[in-house]
Amino acid sequence: MADRFLVITGLAGSGKSVASRFLEDLGYYCIDNLPAKLIPVLVDLWRSRKAEIPRLALVVDIRERGFLKDFPGVWRRIRKRISPRLVFLDASDDTLVRRFSESRRPHPLAGRRSVLEGVKLERRRLARIRKMADEVIDTTATPLPAFKSLLAARFLKAPQAGLQVTVVSFGYKHGLPLDSDLVLDTRFLPNPFYNEKLKRLTGRDRRVRGFVLAPAAASAFLAELFRFLDFVLPLFVEEGKTQIRISLGCTGGRHRSVVVAEELASYLRTQKYDISLYHRDMRK
Repeated sequence: MADRFLVITGLAGSGKSVASRFLEDLGYYCIDNLPAKLIPVLVDLWRSRKAEIPRLALVVDIRERGFLKDFPGVWRRIRKRISPRLVFLDASDDTLVRRFSESRRPHPLAGRRSVLEGVKLERRRLARIRKMADEVIDTTATPLPAFKSLLAARFLKAPQAGLQVTVVSFGYKHGLPLDSDLVLDTRFLPNPFYNEKLKRLTGRDRRVRGFVLAPAAASAFLAELFRFLDFVLPLFVEEGKTQIRISLGCTGGRHRSVVVAEELASYLRTQKYDISLYHRDMRK
């Protein structure tokens, strides 16, 4: 099961903002730079509203003036009431200096010092909190896609749980869905439009489904489609992708594409993906 209450901290430039944005994509409600003294208040509120906010992630660090003094005591208090997880992000001094140079942002502790001096000062000040962490993640040699994949693997039960798949049926005569990641054409399947008993029905009707899927080629197509997605979707997860949109088209978007979209959504649910199904043109 995914960790329900995460606290992300660490050195400036180590990837806390990236982690926050990605955890938000994974379904966490993320709060950045909350004063440490307010964390127990948030814990009480969260415990009373878990159904609304099942997963929560906080990013806290040295930007908050009272962090170093207040956080250790606050952490001990909330561990008696919930089961939080403290994750500390780190990176080498050289990497952090390079990242600040590339972003042209000032280090929060540098002041009139050099960035390197600011990094070393922050590292000394955070040493105690680093020792408190349940997990330390070094991002020195971790590119963004790999970092996202690492986060998904660490904080979710299975990689596919972090991928939201939207399956869309559409009609080519109404235009392609412009936000598609994958587009598949189903116009080679039998067309119920030319059957007087079926043309006014939709692909959600069992009679239309039976008509479209009757040929052996239809079953073979679905088997190949499922095998292809079994191969490619985990690769999208490894690259850090959290959402993918698969569009299936036929001429009008009423029959064949709807049938195949329903079959595909049903299959992907059995593979534990987070599925949304949308028939864009079915009623046109």
